[in-house]
Amino acid sequence: MLSTFQRYPHIFIACILGLGLLFTPACRSGSEGGRAAPDFSLEDLSGELVSLSDFRGKVVLVDFWATWCPPCRQSIPELVQLQKKYREKGLVVLGISLDDPQMISSKSLQAFGEAFGINYNILRGNQKVVLDFFGKAETAIPTMFVINREGFIVDKHVGFRPGSLEESLKRHL
Repeated sequence: MLSTFQRYPHIFIACILGLGLLFTPACRSGSEGGRAAPDFSLEDLSGELVSLSDFRGKVVLVDFWATWCPPCRQSIPELVQLQKKYREKGLVVLGISLDDPQMISSKSLQAFGEAFGINYNILRGNQKVVLDFFGKAETAIPTMFVINREGFIVDKHVGFRPGSLEESLKRHL
């Protein structure tokens, strides 16, 4: 019989990364040097395709997260508040879930979103979008990318530190 680690090594590794972030109090943020944000088309929870390019002309906050990640869960109320507060100024929050679809169905993910009051699009992530955004760098969640109205990454936040996202967004809205 295979151990849980042998059957699901990717989940074990992701859990270790998530726990590491839990004990990392400060987030790392800074300019990405104006790198163009990689476009993507991902399914939302109803199966509709959503593309980053659909939001050109708006400031987009792309959040890579998962339901099992404690710092990700801690960041959700702030993301909900930011979406509500800055929607009229052109902010769009996109939550890219890195949950394994075989472990967390879209229906379960939708129920999670409702329980947490999520008021922004939840998209199902894939390996391509992760590679496009993170490249060869270590993938850690939560990681949030701020994309300006012209489609360039202007800030990156790794981990969760209350208030840091709003500071960044104010500079770009």
